Amino acid sequence: MGKKLKDKDNNIRRNRKKNKKEKKARKFLLFILLILIIVVSWFTYKTYKNGGGLSGFLATAVGHDENTKKNLPELKVLLLGVSTDLDSELTDTVMVASYNPNTQKARLLSIPRDTFTGKDKSKATASQKLNALYNINRTPDRTLKAVNEITGLDIKYYVIVKTEALIKLVDAIGGVEFNVPINMYYTDKTQNLVINLKQGVQTINGEKAEQLLRFRHNNDGSSYPVEYGDNDFGRMRTQREFITATLKQTLKASNIFKLGEIIDIVHQNLETNLDVAYLKDYLPYAVEFKIEDLQNEVLPVTTPSLKETNNVSVVIVNKQEANKLIKEMFFSDLEKDNISQNTTTNSSNAQNTNVTSNSSNTNTQNTSTANNSSSTNTQNTNASSNSSSTQETNTNKSIKIEILNGSGNSKNLDKAKKLLEDAGYSVTKTGNTSTISKTIITNKKDVSDEILKQIKQKLGTGSISNNKSSTSLVDVTIIIGKDFDK
Repeated sequence: MGKKLKDKDNNIRRNRKKNKKEKKARKFLLFILLILIIVVSWFTYKTYKNGGGLSGFLATAVGHDENTKKNLPELKVLLLGVSTDLDSELTDTVMVASYNPNTQKARLLSIPRDTFTGKDKSKATASQKLNALYNINRTPDRTLKAVNEITGLDIKYYVIVKTEALIKLVDAIGGVEFNVPINMYYTDKTQNLVINLKQGVQTINGEKAEQLLRFRHNNDGSSYPVEYGDNDFGRMRTQREFITATLKQTLKASNIFKLGEIIDIVHQNLETNLDVAYLKDYLPYAVEFKIEDLQNEVLPVTTPSLKETNNVSVVIVNKQEANKLIKEMFFSDLEKDNISQNTTTNSSNAQNTNVTSNSSNTNTQNTSTANNSSSTNTQNTNASSNSSSTQETNTNKSIKIEILNGSGNSKNLDKAKKLLEDAGYSVTKTGNTSTISKTIITNKKDVSDEILKQIKQKLGTGSISNNKSSTSLVDVTIIIGKDFDK
């Protein structure tokens, strides 16, 4: 009997200890849960303050607050695509790339590799071409300095991309679907280079990507069509459009699991002075970037005769057109901010001024009533014609036009642009190309024959052709020829 009571007491004590442990465990779990709720609530609030979504989540994760993005300047980088040719390394690709996290806009400006960087073009040498500067001491310093002088930009960072990096990246993301603009066939045994691509939409792997981006002309001397931009201008256009397509493919959700591989490729094959710690501030906002907001342009240049350039083939920057383009690409956002602030101030002042003038104008308005009523019939008569004119103008504005100057006269570009803009058309891109005798108006999308004829009529010349492209950013490409002067 005594033993049973003793066992009973022991069981009671054990149960009490067990209950105490369970209570402590529950309290600890509740404490942990409370901490988690506080942390999640704080993180959710910070994510919301940082803009929400994936961008806000990543910004919060790296320690940003709502003011971090506001204080980030536009990031400008010099991109150099370097290919090895025997014992030399030339920059086949020279681009200025920029990204603004606040406006979510990015720009890509191609600079022709044959751009003259010397002082006297009559004494030009091959070593004064932009693409030769890197090869002098195998550093980007000279190229970076020359590009800053050419553009007037203060670019501090560079990224050098070797051919191997592009091949590996394109293969890592499963290839890139791209519309090859023409049949390409070229061989060069000295470079161990064979280019053999068929025209049309296809999946470009790493090997084909190298062929595509290095192509200038075929073995028989033929190149891109004039309206596309022949030789170097055609290659630069292909490079820009392929980079855009590659970015689009890389940013697909299906490639998120390949991020580690992509980072390894970048780390092993890129040379840059960009600090990763600095770059990571931009990454949370870059995930929200839409590829449609990437602006592609080429620096306007002219092609002088060989007699003018010591028998060396170079191109000269068209300073007037170049300054206009660079201002639009890299300074327009700043100007818009200033204009917006000034407009707000001026609007406030104007409203205060108008309070007085409106009260003094009351009698004038009353006097004008009779005159206004007498002109009602005239207004009604004109309403129909004004309405049809407005509809035509709106239709014209929806047509995006690219004008390339092949006339040899720099003034003709502004003249043609003004003629079309005065007619209500939207000229979204301008540039220069090789000199041609006849003006060409090319339908790149589904523009009606009637509108194409109207454009021809406004210019006073031009032959109409069709070369539709699913990758074209414009509806119509116009190349101004020498006949535009007549």
